[in-house]
Amino acid sequence: MCPECRALIARDAKVCPLCGAKTGPLRARGTPAGAPAKIMGVIPMPTSATSVLVAANVIMFAVEWFLTQRAGGPSGGGGLMGGISGRVMLRLGGKFGPLIYSGQWWRLVTAMFLHAGLLHIGFNLWCLFDLGPEVEGLFGVSKYLVLYLATGVIGFVVSLLWSPFALSIGASGAILGLIGILIGASFHHGHLGKEYRSTLWRWVIYIFIFGLFFNIDNAAHLGGLASGFMLGYLIPDGVPETRTSENLWNALAILSVIIIAGSFALMALQINNPIFY
Repeated sequence: MCPECRALIARDAKVCPLCGAKTGPLRARGTPAGAPAKIMGVIPMPTSATSVLVAANVIMFAVEWFLTQRAGGPSGGGGLMGGISGRVMLRLGGKFGPLIYSGQWWRLVTAMFLHAGLLHIGFNLWCLFDLGPEVEGLFGVSKYLVLYLATGVIGFVVSLLWSPFALSIGASGAILGLIGILIGASFHHGHLGKEYRSTLWRWVIYIFIFGLFFNIDNAAHLGGLASGFMLGYLIPDGVPETRTSENLWNALAILSVIIIAGSFALMALQINNPIFY
């Protein structure tokens, strides 16, 4: 999307063919010469909300792996590629109906940041790297954070209703939400939107076919996709145009961050519960 006129343009375009504005990588915008800022001159500063979400997923996978190894490895074998222990996933906040219905609602949030193995997180982060900047560039950071959380949670709500006794984790519900958001928004961009939409539908087909052959939560995928489509179609793309709208979306984004942080805090309070051993 062109950062000025919001038109759909080629991914590698340097200049928007419609308005003439210069376009560049999303991560380079707002930093001198495209160089990312660094904390204390050493640690790279995240340059987008997508990079923060990726970092959170990676950190949680490292915690999962450490706890799995400390517990003697995954019960089914497979090491780093195949497996994180089911008990570890449950301890760290995986979606599991009986515990959610007992009051642990925060599992609908924490489950979004957990993964079952290196292949699982690798595929999801590949999708997030590809799709996240598209949605973030189209809607802005505040809307993006709210939409990511909303579609991910709705995906797990659908999963909860469909299979309440199944343990489920992963960012793929929110990722399907991003695809749904882009599909919904594409209806407002004429012929170019139609061409873009056909590419996005191929993503959906590939993911659902992949889910038929592996133990993947297609209910969460469907919930994320459907909610993303509705939100992407109904919510205007672009940054908020009025101060009131801007304040509202900023408040919702802050609330989303508080919900995510609070969910992990509640998870940490029960991580050593004897029922997980």
